[in-house]
Amino acid sequence: MKKLIALLLAATMVFSMAACSSGETAKDDTQDTSNTGDTTGTGETTGGEDWEIVVVPKDSSNPWFVRMNVGVEEYAEETGVNCYQKGTDQIDATLQAQLVQDLIAQDVDAICVVPVDIQSLDPILKEAKDAGIVVITHEGADLQNVDYDIEAFSNAGYGQFIMDNLAAAMGEEGVYTTMVASLTNGSHNEWADAAVEYQKTAYPNMTLLEAQPRVESNDNGDTAYNVAKELFKTYPELKGIMGTSSFDAPGVARAIQELGLRDKAFTTGTGMPADNAALLKDGVIKSLTLWDPAEAGKAMVSLALKVLNGEEVAAPLNLGIEGYDAMTFREGSTTVLEGQGWITIDAENVDSFGF
Repeated sequence: MKKLIALLLAATMVFSMAACSSGETAKDDTQDTSNTGDTTGTGETTGGEDWEIVVVPKDSSNPWFVRMNVGVEEYAEETGVNCYQKGTDQIDATLQAQLVQDLIAQDVDAICVVPVDIQSLDPILKEAKDAGIVVITHEGADLQNVDYDIEAFSNAGYGQFIMDNLAAAMGEEGVYTTMVASLTNGSHNEWADAAVEYQKTAYPNMTLLEAQPRVESNDNGDTAYNVAKELFKTYPELKGIMGTSSFDAPGVARAIQELGLRDKAFTTGTGMPADNAALLKDGVIKSLTLWDPAEAGKAMVSLALKVLNGEEVAAPLNLGIEGYDAMTFREGSTTVLEGQGWITIDAENVDSFGF
């Protein structure tokens, strides 16, 4: 595509030179709006028909990335931008790297990728940038060879959001504790730490369980269930457990059901819609938290288009996508942009996501 654009530009220059030699005045370049990417005022960018933007997920079969493809296709249909998703049939770092190299050889204009393995993909992305290809990533904040990385939210913001959901379920009062996959899991503990600090001021009638302020689930639903059951038996005053791993809240909910604590004990946390539809509809879990990969896919394409069109990328950045309409740079970074892309999943909307 870049070659085609170069030929068109060359032809334009020849025409302009001919016009000048015949006494006509060539138009100032700043008046050419054929591909300036004018914004609509909503943050959406236009003028992307001539670019080729490819989204590379971790794989193409996982329901999470099937949902991302829905967003990419919707964006293409709604805006006319030439964007599409192309993935491998399994989550494999080597296969993903080969796919990215193939796209480099095809001379696409932008690659938007959700990395399988940051360390092995980074040098491949350098090849893309060296070839003049715009590189946008999602969930790749530690990558070096990118134009920008998009994160759905800051860890602190997401932790506070989970706490809002737990507080709503608990009636903003009572004793609670936090559950993480492990005490060494960086993001889970950052979410939990932020939630606890936020609770102290936002929900002063809630109290962190002093004896066991943090427990581990090992990313396992059965472990979460057993740990929660023991907690509720040991601490009768315990009213809520905030989960972080997608296995936490479902496991805790099983313990609540078994112990007959429905509407007396509560849980929430990260969770997948389809996997937890029955628990949500049954009411044993009031809500779960997540981010929508469809919106993340749209946001990556929107940002790639801005970069291709030479638009300024400055905070607060509006990509015209809900949750990505006031993005800010992560503290200390000039490439990592964070949004407010969290969502609440409940009995009313659980069937609407398709994953």
